[in-house]
Amino acid sequence: MSGISRTFLVTLLCCVLACCAVKDVITGYDRERVVCPLKSFVWGPGLEANFNVPARFFFIQAMDFENNSFTYSPGPNAFQVSIKPTSGRGRIWTQVLDRNDGSFIVRFRLFESYREMRIEVKSGERHVKGSPFLIADPMYDEKCFCPEQNQSRWQSDMHCELELHPQISQDLSIFPTIDLDRLATEAVDRFARHHSLCHYTIINNKVYRKTHGQHVGFKMFSDAFLLSLARKVRLPDVEFFINLGDWPLEKRTADNSPLPILSWCGSDETRDIVMPTYDITESTLETLGRVTLDMMSVQANTGPKWINKTNKAFWRGRDSRRERLNLVKLSRDEPELIDAALTNFFFFRNEEAEYGPKVKHISFFDFFKYKYQINIDGTVAAYRLPYLLSGDSAVLKHESVFYEHFYKQLEPWVHYIPFKKDLSDIVDKIKWAQTHDEEAQRIAHNAQQFARENLMSNDIFCYYLQLLQEYAKRQTGPPVIREGMELVEQPQDTTPCHCSRLSPAHEEL
Repeated sequence: MSGISRTFLVTLLCCVLACCAVKDVITGYDRERVVCPLKSFVWGPGLEANFNVPARFFFIQAMDFENNSFTYSPGPNAFQVSIKPTSGRGRIWTQVLDRNDGSFIVRFRLFESYREMRIEVKSGERHVKGSPFLIADPMYDEKCFCPEQNQSRWQSDMHCELELHPQISQDLSIFPTIDLDRLATEAVDRFARHHSLCHYTIINNKVYRKTHGQHVGFKMFSDAFLLSLARKVRLPDVEFFINLGDWPLEKRTADNSPLPILSWCGSDETRDIVMPTYDITESTLETLGRVTLDMMSVQANTGPKWINKTNKAFWRGRDSRRERLNLVKLSRDEPELIDAALTNFFFFRNEEAEYGPKVKHISFFDFFKYKYQINIDGTVAAYRLPYLLSGDSAVLKHESVFYEHFYKQLEPWVHYIPFKKDLSDIVDKIKWAQTHDEEAQRIAHNAQQFARENLMSNDIFCYYLQLLQEYAKRQTGPPVIREGMELVEQPQDTTPCHCSRLSPAHEEL
């Protein structure tokens, strides 16, 4: 045998042994099917420097030596991830989330900016396919003021959809032009006495505001998101009002000169322009920060496999709507179908004796021990729906006039099981799900895929920018810093980020 042939065979044998280990890298025991590092692969936007969200993320797919994807968890420690700058020490929080379907989310939050990064993904002692990944361009931390000057380039970097979001298109269709002087006067006259508003002007990528009304604490959510967005991309010059309350405000019809008011929630009976709710806005900003429930953490906490889930519908919440009390009563009549209870009484305190006692809060992740999740309106839309869709349970959704920014993309019997506002058919819908198990499981899977494709952190940032862009096009005059407005200061970044997009003079400000 020639030297070249022998070398080739030895190299081939080494590659096979390296990839197709006979021992499980987690337990050390022999197993029929183990993770093959050289066939497992990594993908996702977190490997790109300019994909800038508070908690960046990418994915790992576990593969076996026959090049088949794992469809169940190979073990929570199947992969080891290292994310650090190419020189010096890094302040980076990294978390690997097992989605229990053979794939993993790796998410990480930077507490400093770095010029170059090295990402290693290993199984056992061996790199997976493509690892290590070298990021040669700067990665900026969340507090770094380094806006991309070209909005189209930023939208491409953030993997934004090119098409106009259908909810934005619908909401703005009745506002072909926006008279800012009229808006500044009438919005305050009509709404400030009994509601809470925030009047914003953005000029030269600086955010100014004035609050109106008594309860304006929720400005912290809109402030934080606008400032975060301005740190990432140069915003259009724009002037607008945000409704800080839950209920949408503008009840005038489209032919009766309605005002363009931005709200967290919309309804079929109002003309408000819908934004992502303050709940999903905060979870986007505070992933790997103050919050524990977010669109990624849910994916790693979806409960038992479908076949092992409790075959009932589940609900917990406060007494913010009569139908919620009726659901509790119904669960007592149909305990084999529904497990529903109230965790707090506020609106109907005088009825606690009938509908109580209130029960203790449980972890949201424990909801997914049940096959079916009931989403029923509270004061307005129930803002938990994004997280319920992300789980591995079929959602039963309340018929409602209220909606969040993504509701109209959802299809009944595709992404959820609908039930009537008065709950008159919910028992029949649960029985249908129990007797159509495959169809119900398919609905749960469709919902999960929708959430993964449409409600991740970059989708929220993309929606906000597109909304501001389209709104700005309709302004009939230049935005103005109105009397009484104050500059909303950017938070101080305690570490220099050396933004390459700004001139040295601007960087020193």
